[in-house]
Amino acid sequence: MAKRTNKSEQNRHPKGEGSVFQRKDGRWIAQVTLEDGRQKQLYARSEKEAWGKLHEAMREVEQGTILPDRDQRLSQYLDHWLEQIERPTLKVGSYKRYRSILDNHLIPALGHLQMRKLRVEHLDRFYAKKQADGLAPKTIHLMHNVLHQALETAVKRHYISRNVCDDAVLPRIPRREIHPLSKEQAGRLLQVAKGHRLETLIALAITTGMRRGELLALTWDDIDLAEGRVQIRRTVNRYGADVGYVVSEPKTTKGRRSIVLPSFVRDLLQQHLLRQKEIKAQAGEMWQENGLVFASNIGTFFHPNRLLEEFNQLLAEAGLPHLRFHDLRHSAATILLSMGVHPKIVQEILGHSDISMTLDTYSHVLPTLQHEAMAKIDQAFGSGPRLQDQRQQEEE
Repeated sequence: MAKRTNKSEQNRHPKGEGSVFQRKDGRWIAQVTLEDGRQKQLYARSEKEAWGKLHEAMREVEQGTILPDRDQRLSQYLDHWLEQIERPTLKVGSYKRYRSILDNHLIPALGHLQMRKLRVEHLDRFYAKKQADGLAPKTIHLMHNVLHQALETAVKRHYISRNVCDDAVLPRIPRREIHPLSKEQAGRLLQVAKGHRLETLIALAITTGMRRGELLALTWDDIDLAEGRVQIRRTVNRYGADVGYVVSEPKTTKGRRSIVLPSFVRDLLQQHLLRQKEIKAQAGEMWQENGLVFASNIGTFFHPNRLLEEFNQLLAEAGLPHLRFHDLRHSAATILLSMGVHPKIVQEILGHSDISMTLDTYSHVLPTLQHEAMAKIDQAFGSGPRLQDQRQQEEE
């Protein structure tokens, strides 16, 4: 219960209750009693603003979140922010990544500071130190993004007046070079993979650009062999023995997509289904039916480490350079673009949220396409008309 009271009554309220009163200097105070009996005071410029702050604070007390003290250390707030505010909405992978950034970087370096005394100079020194230690600029940006998100919440809840991350200077992220397979190299890999248990999986990766997690989460319900179409509706990641496999939806709506399959891939899937039935019969009672297209020998998720091990063996047999499995996705995109497929179609196949992402990532293919385009223009408006004029002159 909240009420307006005078200064002399401010210490009489049980926990969970609050009050609004005006000080002698004219400032308004919203005061709420916390779970541990402590009282938290929030300053406001008007009675209306004070009531708004009080109602927000009382909701947080009811939900079990603790308003920070004025002199609270950054480490206390970051723990509170991640565990009490963010964790319920985060996926497992995101939570583990945030927790690692807090425990290994932000809290050891900045946690001792009072949150309200954090300055941009602290951040500049912190980022410079991390860069000097050899951390990649992308990793430093990730740390910054986590801290910025945490402090932005603090600003919205009036714990601090501004987000110092807004003024920090970050190292430039160099453009990452990708190393896709050429059409000829991709064909060589598929040839070497013939008859291997990864043959169909690699064919899907090269032709559709599906990510590893999307491939390993694929079920037979996602595939329409009659129509020759695959639906991407989920992804799976493994987070160590303590967590195991976690299936989740794609990050964006564009990530949920339907892809038409080439005829040879559809044939491979039909053959793969027959082989899987044989493996299932051999496993007998050990088989765990999960409907997975690419499963282990007992029907469970295919371990990603095992996948990479066998993939690297195939690369070596094909005489190809070492690649990340994700480079098959880049290979699919560059091959499609080099064959003249419209970038909008490539965007839809890959599940990019925006076509600019497709164009920016695969801009290295565009110069070649420009040469081909200009050759066609030259053929249409250059040599073509001149040749006709020459023939007309010869006839005259």
